[in-house]
Amino acid sequence: MVVRYRRELFRVAEVDDSKNPTSGVAERYAQALFSLAQEQKVTDAVTEALGNFAEMIEQSADLKRLVLSPVFSAEEQLKAISAILDKYGFGGITANFVKLVAAKRRLFVLPDMIRAFVALNDKAKGVARADVTVAAALSPGHSATLEQALREVSGGKAVKVNVDVDPSIIGGIVVKIGSRMVDASLKTKLNSLRTRMKEVG
Repeated sequence: MVVRYRRELFRVAEVDDSKNPTSGVAERYAQALFSLAQEQKVTDAVTEALGNFAEMIEQSADLKRLVLSPVFSAEEQLKAISAILDKYGFGGITANFVKLVAAKRRLFVLPDMIRAFVALNDKAKGVARADVTVAAALSPGHSATLEQALREVSGGKAVKVNVDVDPSIIGGIVVKIGSRMVDASLKTKLNSLRTRMKEVG
């Protein structure tokens, strides 16, 4: 089974995307990796490792340039990426996957592949993700209220909340669940939370 999925990864890598280099690539690679991770029962471990690598890309201008810039050859990218993976202890199918992506000149799509993989894992676990932007850091009480509101709107699913603080929104709350912005039912709950936050402030 493992061999079959490894072959599937290489089959996906050979798909001709010359007309539209990014269309569907992330989803195909992510699905192939997810199938392999499921077979080896390591989906959560791979999700965590990919998340850590994505964070490294965001925090390092040099690594981001290596991943996104077209000026590097496949050989240069593979050599550099392999060294980084080894240095920071990435191994197993996560490291092999990233190396394969580099070897196939698809490294610039890696951030999208990671997001697609995380989405697949969330769906399999019945988890929704919400990106929340607030003007000031939330207190534990406000966080609990927000999570409950998001859980209700997502149909009772467990919700993983990522909170960013942006003072420019001046006391507001911006919420995105998956690919959609908040709907009217959630806005009512958020307005109540805004009022509470102002009263505390």
